[in-house]
Amino acid sequence: MTRILALSAVLVAAAALPAQELDQPDGVRVVRAYFDDPLVAARAVMSLEALESDYEKGYIVLRATEEDIETARRAGMRIVEDDTYDSVALPSEPPTEAVPGAIAGLPCYRTVEETYASARAIVRAHPKLATWRWAGRSWKKAQSTADGYAMYVLRLTNSETPGPKPALFVTAALHAREYATAELALRFAEHLVASYETDADARWLLDHQEVHIMLQANPDGRKRAEEGLLWRKNDNTRHCPHAWPGVDLNRNFDFKWGEAGSTTDECSNVYRGLSAASEPETQAIQTYMARLFPDARGPGDGQAASSGTSGVVLDIHSHGRLILWPWGHVHDPAPNGTALQTLGRKLAYFNGYTPLQAIGFYPTSGTTEDYGYGVLGRASFTYELGTTFFQDCSRFENSILNDNLGSLLYAFKVARTPYRTPAGPDVRDLSLSDGASTTGVTAGTVVTLSATFDDTRYENRNGFEPTQNIASGAYYVDAPPWNSRRTANDMYASDRAFDSPTESATATIDTTGLSAGRHTVFVRARDIDGNWGAVSAIFLFVQNTDDDPKNGDGGSCAVDENTVCLHDGRYEVRVAWLAENGRTGAARAASSATEDAGLFWFFSPDNWEILIKVLDGCALNGHVWVYGASTTDLGYIIRVIDTATGLKKEYRNEPGVPASAITDATAFPDGCRPP
Repeated sequence: MTRILALSAVLVAAAALPAQELDQPDGVRVVRAYFDDPLVAARAVMSLEALESDYEKGYIVLRATEEDIETARRAGMRIVEDDTYDSVALPSEPPTEAVPGAIAGLPCYRTVEETYASARAIVRAHPKLATWRWAGRSWKKAQSTADGYAMYVLRLTNSETPGPKPALFVTAALHAREYATAELALRFAEHLVASYETDADARWLLDHQEVHIMLQANPDGRKRAEEGLLWRKNDNTRHCPHAWPGVDLNRNFDFKWGEAGSTTDECSNVYRGLSAASEPETQAIQTYMARLFPDARGPGDGQAASSGTSGVVLDIHSHGRLILWPWGHVHDPAPNGTALQTLGRKLAYFNGYTPLQAIGFYPTSGTTEDYGYGVLGRASFTYELGTTFFQDCSRFENSILNDNLGSLLYAFKVARTPYRTPAGPDVRDLSLSDGASTTGVTAGTVVTLSATFDDTRYENRNGFEPTQNIASGAYYVDAPPWNSRRTANDMYASDRAFDSPTESATATIDTTGLSAGRHTVFVRARDIDGNWGAVSAIFLFVQNTDDDPKNGDGGSCAVDENTVCLHDGRYEVRVAWLAENGRTGAARAASSATEDAGLFWFFSPDNWEILIKVLDGCALNGHVWVYGASTTDLGYIIRVIDTATGLKKEYRNEPGVPASAITDATAFPDGCRPP
């Protein structure tokens, strides 16, 4: 953390900011607060001004008033002054070279402008999947100043599939200094569109649901934070213009506004504003949410939303490694508190964070998650990422990003019924035999579907979520379980009895009658309490070949998005990619194939990874040759089929190994004969 504060000082000096803008309130000092109970430390981070929450050290770092220090002591924390915390020697040079479009010294985080540019690039590259929607204006923009920002929402869904669709709404960077939040939200969006063609879960989510992401919920304040200031509020200079201006947007929402946990002191970091939703940023968020989610809860604080209510709201913050749910303004649980707790513990399973109701040492009011639930009745949560505000890039890339993508994907999965689905079992380790999910199988092949049903995936660091034995499982081909045209097919316990909370299950899929091309197999499981869990999916590829490949027709290959057909359709080429973490998917065929050569890409149509050539070597050695080249160290399986004879050739590269060239000059000995 000292390195981060030093960097902050360097950047502040470079920006030549007025000295009074760095003044701290009287009596504020930096202390270490040692703890015995991690939950006490988590609540301190929720309630006090924590600069660092690396719990493994046994203490957190607070920028605290005397009142804050007494609050921490009453909670059992031991306070030690830390006079040297911010008095380190400044580096003689910036810690890293400047990266265009990135925050100085932290190249993994994109600036406001680059975040917007990246979102627009997603829309240009994926017009069927993405739209960039105007949502409102920042405070400076509302004052018509040149450095203000319009506010936007990135909406992701397949526009060619009909709605209405369940929605996930995400806000990030509401507090300006929390660098990791906007970047995580943007990486989540990029992951979804990049995986749409290769990952069955990403595809069904965008086909059947939608996500709306406000990447920069406080762009004016974020721009001040990009200068290296620990700026929390918006940049409303009508409040406390001589020190730290602005309003805490997460105390400004129009639900229980002005109650405990906020202040009328306009120089405080938790200043609530002159009135509920006084700030244009808050107004933009509330208006967008209200259009997306009609009110699903009665007017009384004790009235619950229906268990069938759809929609999830996530507000991404840092730091503390926490998952929080309503209420934050009172200690009482929310009317849907049990279901919110279940989903919170499920979300925390994926990132290992501590799941808690959003009340710390004292209540907070006018917050985002209380508004999302209290006014609209939607399942609403706050993520607190990482261990500090200006999180280092190594921790972001290697921990925060990977840990939280799975959690965000789960939140998206359950957006259809978030008060029901998290109580049911997860489906993991989906696979299909005979390469059916990668290179494909001939129509009529009987394929084995395998899965693990797991009712135990909850983070139990703060209480224990009840689990049940598995009762049943089912798969559906092409029509998901909620579709009226669905056909449910039973799956069976591998050990012949569903009698534990975690079970291996199998089923057989007869591909007779399935059309050539890609199919989606949806799988879900139910526990003995009747709870159906989240859907997981896998692709099933059926080759467009006749039942008897030696019937003499020749040229029976059919081009689709995953298939290249060479030599008048005689040779069918398909590619699957394999990652070191076990993920796999089908490569996409580029549109620039020739008679004897084809190209494939894994994640972007502008980046081709595989070149395959099927060459006529008959005059030289009486064979048809296969040559190939690759620019990846991902694993792959390349399958080339002579559809006239049925002979298959397979070429494989293991994940993590730079691919070598393929030079098979004896691939097809019968290729020189007429089919």
